[in-house]
Amino acid sequence: MLKQNRIVLAIAATVFLAIVALEMAAPANVVGAYGFVLPILLVATVRSRSLMIVTVLACIVATYLGLMQPTKPGRFQSAVINRSVVAGVLLIVAYIGMTWVERKTREEAARAALARETESLLKANTQLVNAKDQLNRSERLAAVGQLVASVAHEIGTPLHSIAWHVQALAEEPGVTPEMKKRVTVIDEQLTRVVRIIQDLLSSTRQRQPEPTWLSVGKVITPAAVLMEPAFHAKEITLTVEIPDNLPLIWADAEKMHQVLVNIFTNALAATPPHGTVRVSAGTHPASPEELDRARRATDTMSPLVVTVVVRDTGCGMPEADVQKAFEPFFTTKAVGKGTGLGLFLSREAVLAHGGSLLLESKIGQGTTVTVSLPGSMTAPSHFTG
Repeated sequence: MLKQNRIVLAIAATVFLAIVALEMAAPANVVGAYGFVLPILLVATVRSRSLMIVTVLACIVATYLGLMQPTKPGRFQSAVINRSVVAGVLLIVAYIGMTWVERKTREEAARAALARETESLLKANTQLVNAKDQLNRSERLAAVGQLVASVAHEIGTPLHSIAWHVQALAEEPGVTPEMKKRVTVIDEQLTRVVRIIQDLLSSTRQRQPEPTWLSVGKVITPAAVLMEPAFHAKEITLTVEIPDNLPLIWADAEKMHQVLVNIFTNALAATPPHGTVRVSAGTHPASPEELDRARRATDTMSPLVVTVVVRDTGCGMPEADVQKAFEPFFTTKAVGKGTGLGLFLSREAVLAHGGSLLLESKIGQGTTVTVSLPGSMTAPSHFTG
């Protein structure tokens, strides 16, 4: 803008000098003095009151310079009147030009102020929406806490009874090694459920994860082994692909076991017989957002993320259901078949690890769930295998 103003002022000065030269050459012709209107209008665009005053005074002085030249007898009084008229016109033009420019400046300032106010209102509206969402989320979490505490209290006693009978069954004579293996799995999972119930009864919120650096296989394999008989019974092919030399992942083994079992259970429910569920692990460079989120959980990670992807060939979900999938109590299963808490609690657990849980689905094409966790290419001192 400064360069543009300099160009305008240079043009105005050139025009002014040209008119002055014309006035000196033909002092009797007062028409040329009206040309001073042009530099006045040019200076008005610069929007400087002081420059305008200087320009108007210079133009008026230049207008009356013509009176310094000798004129015919009786013409001097007429020349004074004519040039006074020109001076009056120049003053009027300057006033109109300045008021028009100042009005335009005020309008621009008003528009800028309005834009700032609009932006402030939009920010305030965004904050209000976020606050409302946070309030709704808090209310849902409170409802979740009340529900799980109530359910945990009711099922605690029968679970203890089941655990006792399972232990007694393992001590029965004639139990085969295969049966003992199955009984061991049942006992481990019952112990896990009892621990979860104890956590829920001690607080209305879930136990915070206690992650450490683990191998990917140690996180995926136990959940896959647990769910494999259910997939086999439904004639669904479950494949697990864990490449060698994958980085370690930052995970609480028990929490991630719950997350993966929930994801496998959803895939099992959605996939028809003779379908497939494929579990694969991989890595990708961490985005700035992923890096920032992960480093709030651990500062020893490498700049990469380990992903566990579960793809099924099931019925898929419409986009509207995908958008609601992580809301508490939302479920597409029949009444009594699901609580609508699985994906919600799973994502909360993954976020607490500094990771993310994403869901993609299309009707008739199946569903893909991606769990992303911080990774480390080096084995820290607290690596647990």
